[in-house]
Amino acid sequence: MAKSTDLTLVRNIGIMAHIDAGKTTTTERILFYTGKIHKIGEVHEGTATMDWMAQEQERGITITSAATTCFWNEHCINIIDTPGHVDFTVEVERSLRVLDGAIAVFDGVAGVEPQSETVWRQADKYKVPRLAFVNKLDRVGAVFENTLESMKERLAANPVAFQIPIGSEDAFVGMVDLITMKAYVWESDETGAAFNVVEVPEEVQDDAELAREQLVELVAEQDDGLMEKFLEGEEISEDELKRAARQATIDMKIVPVFCGSAFKNKGIQPLLNAINDYLPSPLDLPAVKGYSADEEEASLTRKRTEDEPLSMLAFKIQNDPYVGHLAYARLYSGVLKAGETVLNTRLGKRERVSKILMMEANQRTEVNQVGAGHIVALAGLKMVATGDTLCDAKHPIRLESLDVPETVISIAIEPKSTADSDKMLKALDRLEKEDPTFKVKYDSETGQTLISGMGELHLDIITDRLLREFRVAANVGQPQVSYRETISKQVSKSKVFERETEKLRQYAGVGISVEPAEKGQGFVFENKLGKADGFTDEFLRATQAGLEESMQVGVLAGFPVIDVKVTLKDVKVDREVSDASAFKIVSSQALREALQDAQAMLLEPVMDLEILVPEESLSNVMTDLNSRRARVNNVGMKGHLQKVDAIAPLSEMFGYTTGLRSISQGRATYSMTFSSYEQVPNAVFDRVTKGIY
Repeated sequence: MAKSTDLTLVRNIGIMAHIDAGKTTTTERILFYTGKIHKIGEVHEGTATMDWMAQEQERGITITSAATTCFWNEHCINIIDTPGHVDFTVEVERSLRVLDGAIAVFDGVAGVEPQSETVWRQADKYKVPRLAFVNKLDRVGAVFENTLESMKERLAANPVAFQIPIGSEDAFVGMVDLITMKAYVWESDETGAAFNVVEVPEEVQDDAELAREQLVELVAEQDDGLMEKFLEGEEISEDELKRAARQATIDMKIVPVFCGSAFKNKGIQPLLNAINDYLPSPLDLPAVKGYSADEEEASLTRKRTEDEPLSMLAFKIQNDPYVGHLAYARLYSGVLKAGETVLNTRLGKRERVSKILMMEANQRTEVNQVGAGHIVALAGLKMVATGDTLCDAKHPIRLESLDVPETVISIAIEPKSTADSDKMLKALDRLEKEDPTFKVKYDSETGQTLISGMGELHLDIITDRLLREFRVAANVGQPQVSYRETISKQVSKSKVFERETEKLRQYAGVGISVEPAEKGQGFVFENKLGKADGFTDEFLRATQAGLEESMQVGVLAGFPVIDVKVTLKDVKVDREVSDASAFKIVSSQALREALQDAQAMLLEPVMDLEILVPEESLSNVMTDLNSRRARVNNVGMKGHLQKVDAIAPLSEMFGYTTGLRSISQGRATYSMTFSSYEQVPNAVFDRVTKGIY
C-alpha cells in the first residue's frame, strides 16, 4: 500500500443491526457490486463471504466480526461486518471503537428491534456517525415510514429519508433519490447489477415532492447559510444540499435513511454512493486523544495523518491457522512498515511487526507498509491483547481501551483423557486471548476448570470450536450463573501485618473504610492519606493491588465482589522492614475482614426480556414467566403481535428458547440482554451458599 494514499477517499465503516435484519446479506451485495467477489453467497446456504467460520455457516448468524476492503468510485472502503446476537455484543463494541462511520440495517417489517437499540447506544458512546438502511421492503408487512417512526421513538434519533420506496411488498421495484429527484428502478436482472435511472413515476410524484421538502428543511436546519436561503424561498442546489447533509451526518445531527432489499439485490449501489457522499473520511474527524504513561487525563493528541508519530489500537486478536497470532489494528496516525518495532504502552515493552496483512474475511494480502486511517492485521506480535495501544517508542501514547462487560454464565469443562488435557489448556488460552468476554478459571477447591461467557450460545460456540477447530475431546457440565457479592453498610477496619523468618522480616499496617458504591461502579479506590512518611508510590500500588485481589473472592460463597468503595485513611510504615509485598498482604486481609462485617449480600444477574407472541399464546407465556420469577413491566402491541417487556433472573432462563417454542407452537420469539445485578431471594441465597446451583 502506497504511503501517499489519499485519506479523503478512505471510509472505515461497520455494518450493524439486530440478528436477522440482513447485515451479512447487505455486505455480500456490497462485495459483489464492488467487484470483490464474482458470485453472491447466501447466509441461508452457508456461502456468505464474511461468515467464514463453520459455526456461522451452520447457524446462519454472524459470530465474529470480519474485515474486508473494497473500492467504489475510487474510494477505498474498509468494512467490518459485526454480529447481531447479544452474546457477541463485545464484537460490535470493539469494532465500533475503531470505526469512523456505520450503516445501521433495519428490518422493514420489524423496525427497531432490541439488539438494534443496544448497538445504536454503543455507536452513540463512541460518537460514530451513521446511515440507516431499511432492508427487506419486499416482504409482507414492510412499511418504510414505520421504521422511521420507530427510530425516533426507540432510538431518540433524527432520521431523514433520503429515499422513498417505489411500490411495496411484492411490488417493490426501486426507490426515489430525493436529492436528485431521480428514480432507481430494477427490472429483470437477477443479480441486481443493472438498473435504470428514470424520471420519478407519476404514482409517487406527490409523495416524493413532500418528502424532498421535508429533507431540505431538516438539512437546512443544521446549516445557517442554507436556512437563510430556505426561509427566503431561494433554490438550494444539489451540491449545497449534499455538503450540508454530509456535515450534519458527521456531526451526528441527522441520520440519512436509505431503503432497499439486499436479498433481492435492490438498493445497494445507491447505498455505496451514500457511504462515499455522507460518511466521514479519517480526516473529517477530530484528532485522537490519548494518555501519557502516568496520567489519568487524556492530554496528548494525534492528528489522523501520516506525518504524525505512529499510533494504533489493537482491537481484536485472532489465531489464524496459517499465519498464527494475528492482531487487528486501526492506525490512527503515522506509517507502519513491515519489520518495524513498536511499543506496547500497556506492558511498556517493544515488539516487532513481522507482517502487515490486508484482510478479506479469512483471506489475506501482504503489504510492505500502511498509513494512517487504515485497518490491518499484524503478524508477529506475541504479547498484544485486545485494547492495547501500539505506537512509536520515541513518542509514547496510550489510547482509550475498550469496556468489556462482565461474564454472566459459567460451565465446568474437563478433558476426556490425559492426552486432551494439555491440548485443552492451550486451546482455552488461545480462545481467552481472542475473546475478552470469555474467561477461564481453575477452581482449586473442586479441581474444576470453569469457563465463563455472555450467554448459552456464546459458550456453545466456544465448546464447539474446542471440539472441531482444536480437536479437544471434553466433557461439558451444565450452565451455572455467575453470581456476585456486595455489601450494604459502611465499616472501618485497621490491620497490621508482621512476619519474621530466618531471612526476612516484614511489617505493614493499613486503616481503611469500606462502603457501598453506586450500582455499576465495580471497585472504587480513594486515597485520603495525603503525604505519609515512608509510604512510597510502590507501596500505594501494592496496597491497591491487594484490595483488588481481595475483591475477586467474596466472603459468602466465593463470588467476585462488586460496587464497593474502599478509602485508604491510614498506614503504618517501618522504613527498615516495610515492603510492597507486606502492604499487598495487609490490605487484602483488612478488606476481607471488613467485608465480613459489612453485611454482605448475594447478587444474581437479571436480564431484560422482550417477547413477541401471538394473542392466543399470551396467557401461556405470562404463566410461564411467573414461574420463572420474572417481573412483567409492560404488555402492548407491536404490529399484529403482543409485545411483553419483562425482567427475569438469568438462572431461571436456561433453555427458554425450547420452552417458549413449546408453549407458543413455535410462533413466539424473544430477545434477552443483561440488565443489572439484583439481590437474590432467601431460598436462592440458601441454595447457592450451600454450593447447590
